[in-house]
Amino acid sequence: MQRYDPDFAPDPAQWLDLDEGLRIELAEQYHRKAGIPLPSARAHAVFHAIVENQIAQGVPTVVAAVSRLVGQGLDRHEALHAVCSALAEHFFELMQSRGGTLAAASQARYDAALAQLDAEEWRRRQAL
Repeated sequence: MQRYDPDFAPDPAQWLDLDEGLRIELAEQYHRKAGIPLPSARAHAVFHAIVENQIAQGVPTVVAAVSRLVGQGLDRHEALHAVCSALAEHFFELMQSRGGTLAAASQARYDAALAQLDAEEWRRRQAL
C-alpha cells in the first residue's frame, strides 16, 4: 500500500500490515497533496490512523458509526472526522483520569458518543 485516500476504506489486512509510522505518513501525505490546511497536519494524521486502525480491527462501535454517518450523507472522510472528534474527547478524558474505573467509564462514554454521532448534527457543528 503506497497511497491513502480517506474517501475509500483501505484493505484491512494491508493497512494493519503497515508500520504505524507509515500509516500516519500516508494520511499526512494525502492531506498535504489535497491542499487541506490544518493547524497540525501530524496530529490530524495520527487521528486518521487511529480511526482507520479501529475500523481495520473491526471495532464494532467505530465501524457502525462510520457506516451510519455515510448512510446519513457524509462522505467517508467527513465520517472519519466525526469519529476523530469523539476520539479526541475520549483522549482528553483519559488524560484527566488516573486509570482504573475512570478509564473503563471513559471507554463506555466513547462508545456512547459514537452511537450518538449524527451527520446533520456534525454538519451543524462544522458550520459554527
